[in-house]
Amino acid sequence: MQLTGNTILITGGGSGLGAALAHELHEAGNQVIIAGRRQAALDAVVAAHPGMAAMVLDMADAAGIVSFADRLVADFPALNAVLLNAGIMVAEEKIDLAIAEATIATNLLGPIRLAHALLPHLEAQAASTILTVSSGLAFVPLAATPTYSATKAAIHSWSLGLREQLKATSVEVIEIVPPGVQTDLMPGHADNEQMMPLADFIAETMALLRQEPALAEIHVERVKFLSEATQRGEFAQVFGMLNQH
Repeated sequence: MQLTGNTILITGGGSGLGAALAHELHEAGNQVIIAGRRQAALDAVVAAHPGMAAMVLDMADAAGIVSFADRLVADFPALNAVLLNAGIMVAEEKIDLAIAEATIATNLLGPIRLAHALLPHLEAQAASTILTVSSGLAFVPLAATPTYSATKAAIHSWSLGLREQLKATSVEVIEIVPPGVQTDLMPGHADNEQMMPLADFIAETMALLRQEPALAEIHVERVKFLSEATQRGEFAQVFGMLNQH
């Protein structure tokens, strides 16, 4: 993926990883459109980045995703990249059906629905990119957030399959695999010293995205404790350490 001259949609762009990546990609010379549920948050990001655009989108709204995709393509016909970043992470006590269903709708069905709606347009471009965002917890789950971990494992698997299906087309699929990062994804994360500082994560991720030849998966060094646990033969040990509290 070339990191300049694109027209790129970033879901979950009003805060956290999405807002930080939107800043970097805007500065790199891309037309950036951020999307999210909260108009005020989107407006704040756009106000700091002249030329950036924003559109309201609820990733759990199936019908809304279809109408959003139609408006997006009409307003930005040069769209050639989509960063499927929006997600929620909520702790569950045993099985909390409401949390589980909301998490699956937002984190898994949302990206699949939006990619489905935009794929014909992306395939018509000379070169285009779908970027997914999974998690280190896709590889070693956190027991306190079982559905979140499961959706990220599914996004990892889906990214692998979609990449294989699209390998003969103009669409590349890149998976970003974050560790725990200092954002407001969950209460306390932003101030947790065990999480990776946001600026460090963004800098390392952007450097990896610029590598040639392009990487299919973006694993910062901090996430490899989780994402490479199985290949090191340490899954049980890492799972125990992650969930010891």
